[in-house]
Amino acid sequence: MEIILSNSSSKPIYEQIILQLKQMIMNGELKPNDPLPSMRKLAKDLHVSIITTQRVYDELAKEGFITVVPAKGAYVAMQNQEFIKEENFRRIEQMLEDICMLAKQNGIGKDELEQTLAYIYEEK
Repeated sequence: MEIILSNSSSKPIYEQIILQLKQMIMNGELKPNDPLPSMRKLAKDLHVSIITTQRVYDELAKEGFITVVPAKGAYVAMQNQEFIKEENFRRIEQMLEDICMLAKQNGIGKDELEQTLAYIYEEK
């Protein structure tokens, strides 16, 4: 499991870790019931504080991505396909918001943007 942190990112460290772990879970790199490193080990490996890794695990557990078993560790939760689809759709909406803002800033109209999206969608 490789997590890459950037000090130049506008996102806080804990958020970078959360996003990358979610990505690994949603794309199947981390499977249900896979164990995650202990908070101490993850903190040591990433050179962050244990408080940071605790916040990461707390957030992921709250959102249903992992299950934390006291004195046993953290494990990837059994994922429901509808939950994964909803989470991915939320990410797509955020990306589309960013694209729309960039298009408006550069004078690209809705029709041109829709044509570009249709072309890219059909190509992939």
